Amino acid sequence: MTEAAAIARSSGPVTQARLVVDLQRLGVTPGMTLLVHSSLSRIGWVCGGAQAVIESLLQAVGPDGTVVMPAQSSGLSDPAGWCEPPVPESWWETIRMTMPPYDPRLTATRGMGQIAETFRLWPEVQRSLHPQVSFCALGPGAADILARQPMDDPFGTQSPLAALSDRGAQVLMIGTGWDTCTALHLAERLAHPDGPTFQDGTCISVEGERRWVRLCLPETQPERFVPFGAKMDGSDLLLHGHIGSAASRLFPLAPTVEMAVESWAVVTKP
Repeated sequence: MTEAAAIARSSGPVTQARLVVDLQRLGVTPGMTLLVHSSLSRIGWVCGGAQAVIESLLQAVGPDGTVVMPAQSSGLSDPAGWCEPPVPESWWETIRMTMPPYDPRLTATRGMGQIAETFRLWPEVQRSLHPQVSFCALGPGAADILARQPMDDPFGTQSPLAALSDRGAQVLMIGTGWDTCTALHLAERLAHPDGPTFQDGTCISVEGERRWVRLCLPETQPERFVPFGAKMDGSDLLLHGHIGSAASRLFPLAPTVEMAVESWAVVTKP
């Protein structure tokens, strides 16, 4: 959405003070751990843009709260699998040989939106070490949440998502749909721990040396997220409201994951 379109759909400027009130009305309280998915354009014309949104989130959770956002960098992958857009096969080997290695400080997010990318650059924000599907966090719980993220199982039981679940985190979706709800990848891994995998590649730095490495990653099925989310939208677990003009949701991660696992797990009779 263009800025002109955001202005057209807004009844007035969305200020930081209004955002804080909207967050509080939705149910965000001091001390919360929040996993945030967001769309800046859906909020309307925000005075201060992404910076104001982040300031409001930090103000709403206070100094004892922790804000977490996905910081995925899908471009650090094997070009053979690229489809949005694809590149010529004749380019693949050159890309593999020259791609800069993942650097938590420098590698930009891809497809995460302005709020997540601005948060990545925020002072004192920490970032996990997975080159493709990292998370960023700020607050007292940041280091513990980001401490582990296995290269071959970045959303599983040793991941930031699992740490968030253990900490009783809430998921906040600001103007985003269920198809992009990263939190549900944990449910996929718990429901199908031995599910199908696929081969990929990425570039990392090992003791200061650039290396192209192969990965074997679990397949994801985000097409399941939307029908599950439709059930969640009618659940007492989930709170609905608006942040600015953005339809928003707030819900607890752990019980939501448990419900998704029950929906997706394959029951095998003895």
